[in-house]
Amino acid sequence: MAETISPTTQSDKTPGRTKGVGRIIVMFYAILALAAAWRSGFQILTKFDDAPVAFSLSALSATVYIIATFALAIPGPTAWRIGVVAVWFELIGVIVIGAWSMLAPNMFPESTVWSTFGIGYGFIPLILPIVGLYWLYKHRPTPVG
Repeated sequence: MAETISPTTQSDKTPGRTKGVGRIIVMFYAILALAAAWRSGFQILTKFDDAPVAFSLSALSATVYIIATFALAIPGPTAWRIGVVAVWFELIGVIVIGAWSMLAPNMFPESTVWSTFGIGYGFIPLILPIVGLYWLYKHRPTPVG
């Protein structure tokens, strides 16, 4: 009897990505998502006029962390691709905003999650996307065939 390959047999699996260490990575993303969302929401609601660029960038980072959290937690190739895009965006954002906040500090009267490369969060915003990308690329979806 010939074995039939269902759409979920090979291509939808991402072996091990959402287990073990992957769960710890997801936990870090979820904590950062909650912290960034809470902080940016509070700042936007209470003192947006003081630093609109900084607070808007914090809201953007919170959105990226939320997307990355779900993409890392959900198995399958679509979630994997979304995760790769979100985590690359995060890494580029941390580097660009980190450098921008140091070169033009007047643009950031209040810090963002990504200011000074995430110093206010113990540099986790700089380290986490590197770990996340390593984990994602280590657990690429297996192609059919």
